[in-house]
Amino acid sequence: MITHDLVILGSGPAGMAAAMTAAQHGLSPIVIDEQPAPGGQVYRAIETTPVNDRRVLGQDYWSGETLAKGLHHQNIDYQPNTSVWQLTRQRDIGLLHHEAASMIRARRVILATGAMERPFPIPGWTLPGVMTAGSAQILLKSSGVVPNAPAVMAGSGPLLFLLAAQYLRAGVPIAALLDTTPRGRYRKALPYLPAAVRNIPTLTKGLGLLQELRRAGVRHIKYVSALRAEGDNQLERIRWQTDGQDTWESLETSTLLLHQGVVPNTQITRALHCEHDWNEQQLAWHPRLDEWLMTDVEGIAVAGDGGGIVGAQAAAIQGQLAGLGAAIALGKVKSDEGNRQAAQLRQKLARETSIRPFLDVMYQPALQWRLPSDDTLVCRCEEVTAGEIRRIARMGCRGPNQTKSFSRCGMGPCQGRMCGLTVSELLADANQQSVEATGYYRLRPPFKPITLGQLARAAEDNQ
Repeated sequence: MITHDLVILGSGPAGMAAAMTAAQHGLSPIVIDEQPAPGGQVYRAIETTPVNDRRVLGQDYWSGETLAKGLHHQNIDYQPNTSVWQLTRQRDIGLLHHEAASMIRARRVILATGAMERPFPIPGWTLPGVMTAGSAQILLKSSGVVPNAPAVMAGSGPLLFLLAAQYLRAGVPIAALLDTTPRGRYRKALPYLPAAVRNIPTLTKGLGLLQELRRAGVRHIKYVSALRAEGDNQLERIRWQTDGQDTWESLETSTLLLHQGVVPNTQITRALHCEHDWNEQQLAWHPRLDEWLMTDVEGIAVAGDGGGIVGAQAAAIQGQLAGLGAAIALGKVKSDEGNRQAAQLRQKLARETSIRPFLDVMYQPALQWRLPSDDTLVCRCEEVTAGEIRRIARMGCRGPNQTKSFSRCGMGPCQGRMCGLTVSELLADANQQSVEATGYYRLRPPFKPITLGQLARAAEDNQ
């Protein structure tokens, strides 16, 4: 098995910045990514997007060009279209490229696996025509594909407003924006505003998006407290209630885009049995990291949103910090010089992330969106409803791993990515215990589907 000094998993902002920093300090990192091109979600298809009008995606998107060009550094081995199906605590990495499985080993690993959208289960969310805002943005960036009829957007958070603005710039009408941010959130987030002002550019951009939507006359319905998608075999209409009203309103539409923020992608750190903590503000799990972004597993670091939601700019800074840490650990940079550079990076990181508490409190999903009604599907893969999870809890189930035995919930192709948080919170609520005490799915490789034949060939190659 070939051993490499540094392997970086993911080529989003954190992964690209980590690779650049490591290469500049004399390392030859390998960057593994299952996507066909670099960029992650934020800068997806940055080198190949068919959206030529730069105004549509905005300047923040195009700022990723510099990072993407950095992957062309002669010391960086960038391997797209490559999935990771295994990573062990000894840093053995299983790869799958063009149906061929292989194994490599690393002295240091940086996980830059980013974030995924928070589950937003509502009645009818499995109907064709209902998708997440992130998925819609992927179609826009990578293929220039947009809805052919006015779309409805529902949920909360900056990405929803950004996508709405991008659609308007692309000529796509917005039928309605159903804002689920609860009443009183501005007041609750106000104590965090002085710190947020340290990152005034991000704050100003957010206000600018809201103003852009208002100028365009987008129907912005606030304080939505209940939402349903309806149709026979595909989405035909949506119905909603607003806080303080008993009546339901409805709107015919063929496209509904849902979003309740993003959460760290912890599938790999969970499988590694890294220590994780529950973040009450972000309502998500994140791996426990030290000042160098190292986990409690020797030689494995996490940079970017996979270690806690920080945003694209902060993720890139964390990537630089992780790359620098790898260079120090592998003897390419002296400790004194490395610590000096790290201090400057941490100052920049603190300034960039100063807005996070404000955003986390402002757009924290309300309870009803995290604890869906009994008739709502929670596990899409195995078709398990919220009512079934509550019934299992009444039978004495206190953790999500037990639910697998009772219902196969979390055992489908997505391996719990779409239902994990919801199941943990449903069980915690039903059992009147904390989410931290309830826990999360016990995960194990393979992280991606792989055949027995591919496994066998990988084992033969490593003999």
